[in-house]
Amino acid sequence: MRYSALALQTVCDAVNQDKSTEDAHARMDRAIVRITQQIGAGKGFLKGFNGYDLKLVVLPEYWMTGFPLGETREEWQAKAAIDMDGEFADKLAAVAQKLGIFLCSNHYETDPNFPNLYFQSNIVYGPNGNTLLRYRRMISLYTPSPYDVWDKYLDVYGEDAVFPVADTEIGVLGTVASEEILYPEIARMHAFKGAEIILHSTSEVGAPTLTPKHICKKARAIENISYVVSANSASIIGTPVPPASTDAMSTVLDWYGRTLAETGTGETLNANAVLDINALRETRRKTGMTNTLSRLPNTAFATQYAQANHAPANRTPDGQMIGRMEALAQQQAAIDSLASRNILK
Repeated sequence: MRYSALALQTVCDAVNQDKSTEDAHARMDRAIVRITQQIGAGKGFLKGFNGYDLKLVVLPEYWMTGFPLGETREEWQAKAAIDMDGEFADKLAAVAQKLGIFLCSNHYETDPNFPNLYFQSNIVYGPNGNTLLRYRRMISLYTPSPYDVWDKYLDVYGEDAVFPVADTEIGVLGTVASEEILYPEIARMHAFKGAEIILHSTSEVGAPTLTPKHICKKARAIENISYVVSANSASIIGTPVPPASTDAMSTVLDWYGRTLAETGTGETLNANAVLDINALRETRRKTGMTNTLSRLPNTAFATQYAQANHAPANRTPDGQMIGRMEALAQQQAAIDSLASRNILK
């Protein structure tokens, strides 16, 4: 099974510049039109270039809105977070269906079960328009996460919804959001459920040399014997931050961490590669030192993980927003706890 996968490096036209929700939503609509045109052009271009159909597209982190920059959490929720089953979700599903692709989008969304919060989510839409996977970012300093309302989240959705994968005709898909690529456990949890392709939506600093995140993309591919398709922004416009601060380094990696494709700066289709799922599956079934998944002594790790408790769950058990200073104070408390247990000197 071979097909083209694309990490679409596209510009983020941020809604921070908009004074009203209506203006922000109009800008988000224009973003959807733009990426639809770009992916549509990419389908024809890549088919003519390598002969394989484009079946998988990953979009950058918060490509439709940008990130909060001075807005309160309540303001950002109203302006930039879409309803999980609402009009914008339907529009994104329609893009996947119209173009006949598996589409991974990272965006902010609300959930009626947690009306006072929003989550940063990776959603995979299938070519039939169905939502195949919904992953809510677990590690975030300022944005609410399922871990902040852990007990209720598990009551509502159960443990299977925390690190979901989608078993599809193009392979088993799992996702990682943004800086979570730095944490090996996130990708590993998806790999434990069979993920063969890690879809990584990010908006990160690009550089001519390896960055920590870029190194970790390679590590996640190697240790999980998986492809990694990582899409970065092609700059963020409409904010006081210099636009090219997040640009370049979108990439497609194979399971040895080898670069199959990587971009320079600007909007581009160049982070595309042909994925060979049968070859990946054959590799995962071979004996030898490089079969890392088969050699993990998980039982030996379990006790220490259970006892560590570095960042306690239920940061906001009442389901209310907390401010940036409160989030930092809670992080400081976690650091102090590690020091008191002599984990930090």
